[in-house]
Amino acid sequence: MKLSIRNQKDVAAGAIYIAFGAAFSLGALNYNMGDAARMGPGWFPFWIGVLMVAVGAATAAGGMRARAADDPLKKPELRTLSWIIGAVILFGLLLQPLGLVLSLAVLVVVSSLASHEFGWKGTLANTVILIAFSIGAFIKGISLQIPLWPSFLIN
Repeated sequence: MKLSIRNQKDVAAGAIYIAFGAAFSLGALNYNMGDAARMGPGWFPFWIGVLMVAVGAATAAGGMRARAADDPLKKPELRTLSWIIGAVILFGLLLQPLGLVLSLAVLVVVSSLASHEFGWKGTLANTVILIAFSIGAFIKGISLQIPLWPSFLIN
């Protein structure tokens, strides 16, 4: 029986899961593992990494089945990738000086420019929802010490 890659997207996605899962698990070995009764800080990331490897292996194997849909990888769209990576970098650079609310607004607007279906209404709705969720989860929920607004607006 000859193995052939029928669904290149599934095989590539599986390989990414395997690589990241292995990196998580190997990185977790630098921490105390503990055991099931007394878990150390390395326990959870180690087993999440193992699960990622298992999911990746199953996904990649599915892409090599004879009945898998023939789905070749397409050439990456560098423009889209640049907008997304640029938005994340901008968020990281702007978080401290502008605060969470304005940094998230920049993140959503800039990353929206990567979409071929860009629309201001959807972008505005995503911005409001992401800001509300982030304030609820990170500021109120787990009390992260991130400024909400720029210091020049508060003082």
